[in-house]
Order: sequence, then structure tokens, then C-alpha cells
Amino acid sequence: MRTNPRTRTLGVLTAAVLALSACGTPGSGGGQAESDPTSAAGGAPACEPVAGETLVVLEDDLGLQNADNVIPAINAQAAADHPQVVELLDAVSAALDTDRLIELNRAVDVERRTPTEVAAQFVTDESLESPDASVGSGTSLTVGAANFSESITLAEIYAQVLRSAGFDAQAQTIGARETYLPALQSGEIAVVPEYAATLVTYLNAEVNGADAPSVASSDVEETVTALEPLAEESGLVVGAASAAQDQNAFAVTAEFAAEHELTTLSDLAATCGEVVLAGPPECPERPFCQIGLEETYGLSVGEFKSYDFALIGQAVRQGDAAVGLVTSSDGSLATRD
Repeated sequence: MRTNPRTRTLGVLTAAVLALSACGTPGSGGGQAESDPTSAAGGAPACEPVAGETLVVLEDDLGLQNADNVIPAINAQAAADHPQVVELLDAVSAALDTDRLIELNRAVDVERRTPTEVAAQFVTDESLESPDASVGSGTSLTVGAANFSESITLAEIYAQVLRSAGFDAQAQTIGARETYLPALQSGEIAVVPEYAATLVTYLNAEVNGADAPSVASSDVEETVTALEPLAEESGLVVGAASAAQDQNAFAVTAEFAAEHELTTLSDLAATCGEVVLAGPPECPERPFCQIGLEETYGLSVGEFKSYDFALIGQAVRQGDAAVGLVTSSDGSLATRD
């Protein structure tokens, strides 16, 4: 949830790693409604927030969020002229999952290593270098990136893998999707790391109009199936979708999850009669935030507290809220064992 080309249905929000500094006195983010200690539905007790340093994401087991899996988007002519590009980038997708994406983001956003350095380590660790260092000899390719750190790191990975195959490939930060997508379509840039659900939503609106029914879903295969013809009509080819997702997610402290034996959002709804939810100001009115939790999972939000997006994680950490809206690949999240 950041101001970047992957505009979420939730709304445009400030880019940031979940803040590690305090955000003021408890409750200063807003939302002062009193919570009933029990839920009217079934009499389950309200679950009070539990402070802790480590955030964990609860599995979206009923598919509230759309599948924003990382996927390479490639200029169609470049893919036709150099099919090895698709093969090389598909290998990157095969090596990426959400835990690895969290680690990449942590290295850049928390540990403050450079995207180039982090990308080089990933390419080496995953043995992604091409066995044929001459296949792309004499061909220059520009890998575009959106203007946020995750996209820049992924673009560096793409560029380094392409260089290992002999391409003269350079990563270049372009900016918002409205800027880089036309450049990708024209061939000014050859490839961009994209996100399946957001890209299909964008192209669907371009091709079929802003009021076209949504073709994105929580199923990545269905989403990519809908994306492929829209990409073709737009002068693009998409590679294989990775298992890595950067999408809306809901996090609790590890201590809260352990106390209530939670791993999924369904567990949370079944266990807790009410919770305190932290989110951006528009969360109560958005289907992928509070409305979705209530309608898809039957979760009762006893109190909502509004924060700038960068401060939501810290609000959960310090016990101001039990649950907070985050992004699933945030570098401050715990990875799964």
C-alpha cells in the first residue's frame, strides 16, 4: 500500500517499510470507540491487543485479496526476437516466493544494502546465471522499474540475469505505471517486474473501459489466464508468475498469534468476538480492508484506529491494535519457518 504504480483498490497510500519508531501515545492514531468485551455473535470474547516486536501475517485462507504475484512483463517484439529473455526471467520467477521477497526487502529497506548488491547475492545464491554467456551478445535491453525499492531490486535481478547471458542489460527507474507502461509497449524498455492482479486490472480498464467487470481474483492461475490476452492486445508478453506476492495482508504480533493459536484469518474470526483494527483512514469503507474482513470472514471490528500507512505496523507492535493492514512482502515481517 504505497504511492506507486501498483495502485490498490484500497486507495493510494504512502510508501514505506513498516515504521520501527514509536508513533505517539496509545490511540493517538484515532478511533476512540469503546469495545464490548464479548461479541453478540456466539458470545466469543473480544481479543485484546498483545504487544510484541515481531509481526506475522495471517493467511488469507478465503481469498479476500487479489493475487498480486510478481510477474515479468515483456515487450512483445523483444520477446519474439529474443525468446531466451522469457526463459531467463521465468527462472527468476521460479526462485521467488513471498518469504524470499520479504528477505530482499529487508536487506534493502531495513539493513540499508543497495538493490544492486542484494540482487547480485540473490542471483548467486539461486544459481540464476545463464549457462550460455553469449546468447544475448550485441543486444541492448533496458529493464524498467517503478519508483519504489522492491521494484528496483527486482529490476536489478532481471538485469543481472540477462547480463549473465550476454545481453547489455541495464536497470532504470522510470516512475509510475502511467509512465513506464507506454515505454514498455513502444519498446523503449524491454521488461518490467509487474504484479499480476494490478496489471490485469490496469490493462482491462485500458482495453475494455474503466467500468469493465473485474477479471482479477485471488487465484493466480485464473488471474494470469485473464491477463495473457489483454497483454497480447497491449503489445506485451507476460512470463511465468512467481509465488511471491506483494498485496494487502493483515498482521498481528507473534505473541498474539501464539496466545490465540492463530494462523489464518478464519482462525481470527472464529476465536475473537471483536478486535481493534489499525488501518489507513479509508479502510472502513474499502472491500479489501474492514468491509472484507467483516463480510468475507465474519470478523467483528469493535474499534477502528486510523493511522498513516507507515505507522500501522508499529501501532500493532506496541499494542494499540490487535490487527493491522500491511503489505505481504514488507521487509519488517517475520518469514515462515
